[in-house]
Amino acid sequence: MMDENFYQPQYIGTKSFSQDDIQTANATGFGAAADDYAERGIDLNEQLIMNKPATFFFRMNGDAMSGAGIYPGDILVVDRSIKISVGKIVVASVNGDLVVRYFKQTMNKLWLEPANSCLGNISLEEFTEYKPWGIVTCVIHIIDPALTAFNTPRKYKR
Repeated sequence: MMDENFYQPQYIGTKSFSQDDIQTANATGFGAAADDYAERGIDLNEQLIMNKPATFFFRMNGDAMSGAGIYPGDILVVDRSIKISVGKIVVASVNGDLVVRYFKQTMNKLWLEPANSCLGNISLEEFTEYKPWGIVTCVIHIIDPALTAFNTPRKYKR
């Protein structure tokens, strides 16, 4: 503490004021002028969820959609209220398994197409148990895998 140096600003101003010289304002019921420029924090629920009761979160398991930027471990925001249409990324139940794929359709054929060329299409034939579950609206992708809590196994010591 003894060795600290304190410096004054170069320009002090033309008048010297003390705290007693500054007038105080009366509370009049309106906010400060700076309140117009204050930003709220970003609410991810407000930004990413369009229909709260119909929205669910999934964690991607597998690399079927890696060509679309959806990687294993990513969080998918899925809306069940959006109508299934051609070209959308869907979560669907096919023969009891949940899959994430592009929904494709021609005049007489339906199939689910992956974004990974190593995997084949899932053809939705007459006897295939197919039930569309919802549309993927957003993907939350963590850049650094070290930041994800689910990748690091926790060891509890007693």
